[in-house]
Amino acid sequence: MNRRESLKTLGIGAVATGLLAEVGCKPGAQKLAEDNTAPAAKDAPADPSRLPNEVARDKKLAANKFFNDHEMATITVLVDIIIPKDEKSGSASDAKVPEFIEFIVNDMPDNQTPLRGGLRWLDLQCLNRYNATFREATSAQQIEMVTMIAYPKKAKPEMAQGVNFFSRLRDLTATGFFTSEIGVKDIGFVGNSPNKWTGVPADVLKAHGFATIWG
Repeated sequence: MNRRESLKTLGIGAVATGLLAEVGCKPGAQKLAEDNTAPAAKDAPADPSRLPNEVARDKKLAANKFFNDHEMATITVLVDIIIPKDEKSGSASDAKVPEFIEFIVNDMPDNQTPLRGGLRWLDLQCLNRYNATFREATSAQQIEMVTMIAYPKKAKPEMAQGVNFFSRLRDLTATGFFTSEIGVKDIGFVGNSPNKWTGVPADVLKAHGFATIWG
């Protein structure tokens, strides 16, 4: 299924932009990010709307590393399952969602334990089932594992920790993607754009009795 179809498949809470994103899975869509650089805040040009202490704080958070290389690689596989690359736009990792998640766990430490615990839970489940970590499992095995935890109403009780973990990760993935340049273009948001004003329409002027004044 493509992204537009898979967006309708899984339920998710409202993300930071107020967008209600619903994302699903696509077999074979996993792609490890080759460039695990820090978020744009680290090297972004000065923003006149930001105070110096705000810029310094963002740079400090962007430089911090919470996840190890294995965890980041696993997150990259997961986010690309949630939002894969398609004919319209890039994947979650193309939008640097893994780096966004790294930034968020430093900015909002309450996410650290649930995400790290969830990653370890996921690896343990895969080791027991496939004799491989989630990252090292085959694409089919990864999709099978994700399917067990992606649908809260269908998941078995023993999958509860995985369901909670995946729901949190899915929320962060949707937020990171749809607030990125790639994600904004994906939904077709153009923001304010210049326009040419040609004056008050004649019918409006006439309706308010100004037609004779303005000719």
